[in-house]
Amino acid sequence: MSNTHALTRALAATAVAGLAVGLLVTAPAHAGEPSKGLSAVSVADGGDQGPSVAYQLAAGPQIKRSEVIRRAASWVGRGLVYDGGGTYEGYRRDCSGYASMAWSLGKPGLDTTSYVPSGVASWIDKSDLKPGDALLNDAAGALGHIAIFAGWTDSSKTSYDAYEFTKSGVQHKAIPYPYFSGHGTFRPVRNNSIVDDAVASGPDNVGVFRPSTGEFHLRYDNGSLAKVAWGQSGDLPVSANWDGAGPDNVGVFRPSTGEFHLRYDNGSLAKVAWGQSGDLPVSANWDGAGPDNVGVFRPSTGEFHLRMDNGSLTKIAWGQSGDQPVSGNWDGGAAANVGVFRPSTGEFHLRMDNGSLTKIAWGQSGDLPVTANWDGAGPDNIGIFRPSTGEFHLRMDNGSLTKVAWGAQGDLPVSANWDANAG
Repeated sequence: MSNTHALTRALAATAVAGLAVGLLVTAPAHAGEPSKGLSAVSVADGGDQGPSVAYQLAAGPQIKRSEVIRRAASWVGRGLVYDGGGTYEGYRRDCSGYASMAWSLGKPGLDTTSYVPSGVASWIDKSDLKPGDALLNDAAGALGHIAIFAGWTDSSKTSYDAYEFTKSGVQHKAIPYPYFSGHGTFRPVRNNSIVDDAVASGPDNVGVFRPSTGEFHLRYDNGSLAKVAWGQSGDLPVSANWDGAGPDNVGVFRPSTGEFHLRYDNGSLAKVAWGQSGDLPVSANWDGAGPDNVGVFRPSTGEFHLRMDNGSLTKIAWGQSGDQPVSGNWDGGAAANVGVFRPSTGEFHLRMDNGSLTKIAWGQSGDLPVTANWDGAGPDNIGIFRPSTGEFHLRMDNGSLTKVAWGAQGDLPVSANWDANAG
């Protein structure tokens, strides 16, 4: 899987209606609110209200990590009320019923005491955690709890991106490792039937979004064309690895609603509200862990507003009005960074992890910038799409030029690792 990302460009400033607010991250609203004689632990996690029944199965069906995350995300925002005696889509509306749903286990779901003894799951080390695994407190009844692990929030691995069902509902949020203090003993656990997604390999490649047809025309490493219908006229393209597994994928920023519409590997849609009128979209892995995320460049203030995996905002002052935003991993560190292409000078102004500036002369007025890892090794690099000729001019790590004929006048460029080979 590549850590490089296609970066969106606008041909002109685009009006975006209203302010879009990103996903907020909060600590559990129920923490420290014991009631009805329950301990703080049972209140904090909502408990596992499912009955202690005979184990339903010795192993679950094979499931990809990206599918676990997609299933977990599918219950977020549906207004589901925690009720261990009730069900939704056949699964109990409690923490372990929800995890059983995410892992596609038998209905109505196992309880927290059953995952490991039944052979469905096994304990693993912290260093082995991957998206689709879980953090489990295997105590019985209301003291037990389980949260689906979606990735580390940063390289320190002191907190993680998670999905869980608590008394506050189904939430997607950051949780300190292994869990909030005072709520029992949590350990990493893995579904024995989970499989890694295909791994993107080789260098990144180019593509274009064609507003007139609402299609992406993506170039594969062998030069073949893959068309993906996604978006509509007026949208601005993005591409990155939204689910942290498999190949990179496409998305669009819709100025009329201030929303990103991101395409997952299975073709499903994830909407993220982020940005405001006049912003230009970018995408990359801002914290060096977990899936890629979105952001915007605000020309009026010369600031990037980047969305972290936990929904929080990071602002970076870089660039000025008239610049076109880019992002990539310029120095080979864990996280990606930002930059701008300045058409008036034909220069890229790239921000290193330490805040320093690197200038690279590449392109000219009228070109549209792209950045990615063109040779599959070392740091990311820059390039431009020249609409007048329908060519990409890509800069290799040694400074040499590679030209790729792809696209036409009116297209908007993207770049990423579209190919996935079995890993």
